[in-house]
Amino acid sequence: MQGSPGPRRDDRHDVIWMALALDEARQAMERGEVPVGAVVVRAGAVLARAGNEREARQDPTAHAEVLALRAAAAAVGHWRLSDATLYATLEPCAMCAGALVLARVAHLVYGAADPKAGAVDSLFAIPTDARLNHRLGVTSGVAADESSALLQKFFARRR
Repeated sequence: MQGSPGPRRDDRHDVIWMALALDEARQAMERGEVPVGAVVVRAGAVLARAGNEREARQDPTAHAEVLALRAAAAAVGHWRLSDATLYATLEPCAMCAGALVLARVAHLVYGAADPKAGAVDSLFAIPTDARLNHRLGVTSGVAADESSALLQKFFARRR
């Protein structure tokens, strides 16, 4: 697991929270969506969880991370999620990484790297870019094998 600058945190529960994100990814796959799941956690409690819904909503922005951020903001009654951690099964894309910065999320934990669209470590480093007005901590590789296996299974079925 790789760590980036950010607030000190207790990562002993990362596997537990990532398991919930994987559940969301599996549910998304059952609905015919790309299997990506996200969970927003604050103070040891789940604020929101979501899976991809681009096909169901016919909305290119209906990524799991964006949907989870929207639901978490609604749950707390404001858009700033500065004390929250988002768990995602796949490295967020540029849109989702930007949304994490804009929501002032404290930390991101993700599973599988995305060499084609990842904007956290693979192609860009949006969450840790010093030019932006907020930076968040990043932990990568949590349940990466399971996250990758879900994606491989999904795309193998589509071929």
